[in-house]
Parts: sequence; C-alpha cells; structure tokens
Amino acid sequence: MADLLKSMSMDLASPPPYLSYRNGTVAVCIFLPPKVNSAGIWFDPAAPSEILRFSLPLLEVQLLVIFSITHLVYAILKPLGVTFFASQMFAGVILGPAVLGRITPFDDILFKRGSGLEIVETIATFGFSIFLFLMAVKMDVREVFTSTRRAKVIGIASLLPPVVVGLIAYQSQSDKLCLMERTMGTTIESLTSFSVIAWLLEDLKIGNSELGRLALSSSTVCNLFALLIINVVGLSRHLHQSTSLFVKDLGVAVVFVTLVFVMVRPLMFWIIRETPQGGPVKGAHIVFIIMIAIGCSIFTNWLNQSPFLGAFLVGLAIPDGPPLGSALVDKFDCFARGVFLVAYVTTTTMKVNPENVFSDPERFKFSIIFVVSTFLAKFISCFIASFWGMMPFRDASAFSLIMSSKGVVELQYFAGYRGVKILSESTFSVLVLNILVNATILPIIVKFLYDPVSKKYAGYQKRNLMHLKPDAELRVLACVHGSESVRAIIDVLDLTCPTKESPIVIYVLHMIELVGRDSPVFMAHQKHENKLVSSYENILDFNPYEEKNGGLVTLNAFTAISLPKLMHEDICTMALDNQTSLVLLPFHKKWSLHGSVVEDENSKIRNLNFSILHRAPCSIGILVDCGLRSCTQKPVNSFSSYSIGIVFLGGKDDQEALTLAKRMSHDSRVNLTLIHLISDQESENAMDWDTMMDAEMLKDFKQNEGGGGCNLTYKQVISNNGKQTANIIRSITDDYDLVIVGRRCGVDSVQTAGLSEWSEYPELGVIGDLLTSMVLDSRVSVLVVQQQLYVG
Repeated sequence: MADLLKSMSMDLASPPPYLSYRNGTVAVCIFLPPKVNSAGIWFDPAAPSEILRFSLPLLEVQLLVIFSITHLVYAILKPLGVTFFASQMFAGVILGPAVLGRITPFDDILFKRGSGLEIVETIATFGFSIFLFLMAVKMDVREVFTSTRRAKVIGIASLLPPVVVGLIAYQSQSDKLCLMERTMGTTIESLTSFSVIAWLLEDLKIGNSELGRLALSSSTVCNLFALLIINVVGLSRHLHQSTSLFVKDLGVAVVFVTLVFVMVRPLMFWIIRETPQGGPVKGAHIVFIIMIAIGCSIFTNWLNQSPFLGAFLVGLAIPDGPPLGSALVDKFDCFARGVFLVAYVTTTTMKVNPENVFSDPERFKFSIIFVVSTFLAKFISCFIASFWGMMPFRDASAFSLIMSSKGVVELQYFAGYRGVKILSESTFSVLVLNILVNATILPIIVKFLYDPVSKKYAGYQKRNLMHLKPDAELRVLACVHGSESVRAIIDVLDLTCPTKESPIVIYVLHMIELVGRDSPVFMAHQKHENKLVSSYENILDFNPYEEKNGGLVTLNAFTAISLPKLMHEDICTMALDNQTSLVLLPFHKKWSLHGSVVEDENSKIRNLNFSILHRAPCSIGILVDCGLRSCTQKPVNSFSSYSIGIVFLGGKDDQEALTLAKRMSHDSRVNLTLIHLISDQESENAMDWDTMMDAEMLKDFKQNEGGGGCNLTYKQVISNNGKQTANIIRSITDDYDLVIVGRRCGVDSVQTAGLSEWSEYPELGVIGDLLTSMVLDSRVSVLVVQQQLYVG
C-alpha cells in the first residue's frame, strides 16, 4: 500500500504527458472563488510575489510591463523610422517565448506559463472591438461608390491577383491538406485594410498628399470587397458538414447586415437631428450606440463569426465626421488606441513561439511560398495599375508598398482563426512574423522613396510679388478658419487695387479640422451654390466683394478637411498648382475693440502658420487683425481714406512688403507712408545685392512721392539700437489703419539689436512682434510679409 501511495504521489507531482497535435498540458492551480484584491505586500513578507496570485495586482503589473517595454522599444527604434505598431509587436516578441518567456521565474510569476494572460487578453480583446468600431466610424463607405475610376481599378487589382496567385500556389503543392487554412490565409494576405493604410499614412505624414488620398480611396474599395470574401469563406467551412447549416448561417448574416444599415443608420441620423447645431451629442445617445455595438458583437459571435465583425458593421453604419462620428472618436479613441490596442497587439504577438515555426517543415515551406507570392502579386498589380496611370516610377513603387502593408487588422484575423483551430501554430507564427517584418521595413522604404516635403514645394521658379509683371494678374490664396477671419482678409484684398491690366484671382480655402474620420476631404464650391453647407457659409462673404469689383476680381472657393498637422499640405499644394504669388494667413489670436484678446491662443493655427512659412512655394502674409480700425468700419465712398504705413529696414522680406504696399498705393483712398529706419553706424561702402535692391526701390519710391496719382510719404528715422526702434514703433501705432512689415527672419541689424530675445511671436519677426505685443497696447492691424524661399 505504501508503494502504491508513493507511486500515486509521484504521478501527481510530475507533469502530465504532452498530448498530440503539438498541444501541451500543464498543471494550473486556480482559486474558487477568484481572488481579486490582495491583502498587501505585508500579508506574506517572506514571499512578496504572492501578491500576483490576485487578479487585479497581476493585471496592473502586466499592463505596466507591457507599456514600459513597448515605449522603451519605440524610443530606441523610432530614430530608425520604425512605427509604433511595429514596436508593439517587438515588445510582444520580447515578452513571449522567444526572449523573456524562456526565463522560468519571470514567466511563472508574471504570466504563469501563459495561463495568467486570460484577464489581460479578455480586456484587450474587448477594447480592440471598440477600436475597430471607431475605425469603422472614421471610414466613409460612400467612397466605394464615389471614388474615382482609377481608385476602384487599383482597389480591385490589389485584391484579385494575390488571391489567384495564392490559390495557384496551393494547387501546385502535392500535399493538399488544410484547405481552409490555406484559403483563409491567402485571402487575408491579399487584404489591404483601410485602417492599416490610414494609420501608416498618419505615421508617415502623407495622408493629405495625392499619393495618400489615392491609397485611402483604393484601400476602402479593397477592404470592403475583402471583408465580403473573408466572411463568405469563413461561413463555407460548415459546407462540408451540412449544406442547410451553411445556407442558414449565410441567410442570417445577410439579414443581420441588412438590418444594421436599414435600421441602425436611420437611427443615427435621427440622433444627429436631435443634436443642436454646434452642440454636444447627449451622453445617453453615446452610451446607447456603444450598447448597440456590443450587442451586435455578441450576435455575430453566436453566428460562429468573429465578435469584431458586429462592432465593425455598426461603426460603418454611423455617419463619419461631426457631430456624431467626431463625438464618439473624441470620447473613446485615445483610450482605445493608447491602452487597449497596445495590450491587444502585444499579447497577441506573445503567442508566437519560434520553436513552432519549424515544427512542421511542410507547413513552414508552404507558408513562406504563399506569403512571398501574394506579396509580389499585390505589389506588381498595384505598380502596374498606378504606373500605367502616368505615376512616376518612385511614386508608383512607394504607392505599391503602401498598398502591400500589413497591420493590426490582419493580426486580429490570424489570431481569431488560430483560436478556432483554422490556423495551426506553425502557420500562425510565420504569418505574424511576416506582419512584423512588413510593418518594420515597408514604412522605412516608403519614406525613402516618397518625401513630398523636401522636393515638392521647392521653389525653382520665383513666384512672388517683386517678380510679378505689371500687367500680370495677381493670384492670392486666402486661408480662413472661421467667420472671424473672413472680414479682415477681405479688407486687405480690397486694398490690393485690382485693375483691368492687373486683375486679381482669389482662391479662398476654408480649413476645417478632420475629426471623426480618417479620409481627408477637399471640395470645390460652385458659384451661386444653393446648398449652404456649414463650410460654405464662411465663404459667402467673399461673393459681394467679387460682385462689387465687376470682372476685376475672380473668386474660386474651396474647403479642405484634414488633420491640423497636415493642413499645410493642402495649402502648399493648392498654391503650387494655381501658381499663386501670395498666401494670406490669419494670425492665431484676435483682438477686441479695447485691445484685449478675444480668443485664446490657438496652437494648431500657429503651428500651421509656421509650417507654411517654411514650405510655401510663394510669398506669405500673416494678417494680425486687432479689430479696431478695420476698413469695413469706414463708409465705402470716394471720400473715405485709409492710412497705411510700412516700416522698412532692408532685405528681401522688406522689399516684398514694399512691393505690396506700392500696389495698394494705386488706390486713391490709400495714404501710404514709408518709415525708413537707418542707423548712424551703417557702413556706406558695404554694398551687396540686397543693399543695391533696397537703394533702387527706395529711389523709385522717392521719385513717385507726391506725384503719379499716389499719396506717398517718405520718412527717414534714425535708430541706433533696439530700444530706440521700440520707441519709434510705439509712437506710430495710432497713426495708421494698417502697418505692413517684412518678417526678416534670421536677419540681424543694429536697429533691432536685442529685440529678438524678447520676441513672443517669432513667426511675425521682430517688428511685427513689437506691433502686436500686448505691452504696446497696439491698436493697428498688421500684415507681416515673407518673400518666397526659392532655390537660387
């Protein structure tokens, strides 16, 4: 009996034998009921790790370790161009069996040989369904029908050839096992996900480029068709069991999708109608929508489909953009992307075991073959479709790589089909590692091949006011962000004196922040448009100005909806395409009638102005409207007059400002005064090209003073230091309606010595900053001009 008991105890102590089909059995101890909160580290000082036997401390430590390693890896690899998503996967590999998982104490304490991941995996999976729901909200399904023919062709071409090539590779194999695994793997590898492409373009900051817009439109087409194919193939796995079961599942799925778009989408529009114009969406409506998404996830899971599918379809039924789509994104996107997504990607990648990759040589061989073949098929088909459309070779190569990118959507498909035993451990490991390689290398190559910032806006042609011919039309791009900046910009345009010899063509661009959607929008407004959409209402005030000038002014109105950090792409592209000579921008602050700030500082507009100053292919003007002595407050008749002053120190920017001021002086209502700041310390023998140009322009101004039908006044003022200049600027602020100055960025002079150290707004230059400083209590509007930065 003693020997029997000893034998039994040895059997209980030793681990059970491994089961077949590459599955292992390990002994796991659990507590029932589960223990959530611990009694603290002092409950058992001899074994502090015992605190991790409780679920809440274990979850918190796991999340802390995941986030720490993820951000550490990203901080190391970011300078190399590695994306944050790839860093999350690297963190999963490090925490998994490949690296830290091999350390037995670490794995036993933190992850308990895989059994301690259930809670964090459950939370991450639930959060990922919210993430996919939000990705669908930001996706515009209408692009499938409204996109260009080119985008539709590329979208279909990026899907069908990889599927065909993958199936041909399967048929070429002598081993015809695992039909469902091969078919599903090939279909997913052929997918181009809209969410993955949008995220990649955001990381590369090219979402507003022509290449980015085409990629978003094409991926939308490919994504929806691939979603249909994947789910039909997924349902077909029941076909060999029972035809009636397959027909029933297919019928229920069709009815479910129909109900989502027939019932849920009208309900969303009702919520939008119930939301006041410009007001927030009710919290009860937000909660109701989330409950619908969760309920649909449960329903699709009952249908033996992925629970993510239900939430994704509900998201597609919600109109993107404000007010509803943007409200959902504002409330949940930060937490879903910053917490849930990181946990999901990392825990999913932790399941990759390098030992499983080579455990089945036949599966490994075929996995490599169909991964490479589908990638090449997708790349070549996209390259041919884009290059055939007259896209340059480098751009076509970059576009094809973008369309071949893999990401979190493919990862969740592989994880889901691994869970239902469609994908084996060997195939799953190969496919996930392929995503890691793809997500690491492709963005670096794309950034090398396509860099619109460094070359696209380089000004090899001089598009500025100085080099504009006297009889040429003046083309101005006026950017507005809201109704508050429209009136001031019209005032300045009204002073540019359009004539028959030199008419004005105005391109008005209304900039709107992209919220609640991933695809940027660029639309042109037709003249006398009857549909008064909110974006067009801010442009309507320009129509009377065009009509008043009777053929001397031509107006073209546009609206661009994009991310603030990419708005400069739309502005610079439009300025380049329309060959404008001046981009007119509003300042990021607005003053009241008493000189106090009405609106707080808008850092997004300020950063946008900086980006345009560095990249614009023409000259730039930043208008600071103090709202005191606006031209529109004076009666519009022949007797009204406007006093304009220009502070001139010299240099390209001052020359450009003087050119604009001289054009304004041709208006009989304008009295122009040039204030030339000189120093006793200036050397008369120092003559470079800019100094010669300064002297020539000043000579021309003096010759026209008091004649030629222009009201010109020249004043020469001596200033030997920054303090004297500040006193001079302070003394003239109440004498003029508008003061024009050059930005003179990086130009040092005796007159401005020491002033740059106190500059609050460097985008305005030293003189512009003095005029708009709150210390001076300025009551004059200011126009700061910077000449085009061209390649000489």
